[in-house]
Amino acid sequence: MSLATTIFLLICGWLAVAAAMLWGVMRVTRRHHHPHVKPAAPAKPPKATAHHA
Repeated sequence: MSLATTIFLLICGWLAVAAAMLWGVMRVTRRHHHPHVKPAAPAKPPKATAHHA
């Protein structure tokens, strides 16, 4: 094999490994993602004010 072919195959192999790792990380993060949605606060009735005469 020529030097150019060897370098080309090394780069292609590195890109294939990097793509596989990225795909795996994205799959894990998508599967374990929990959306941060704030629960709705219960509506509190307004406090009754005492009116003293």
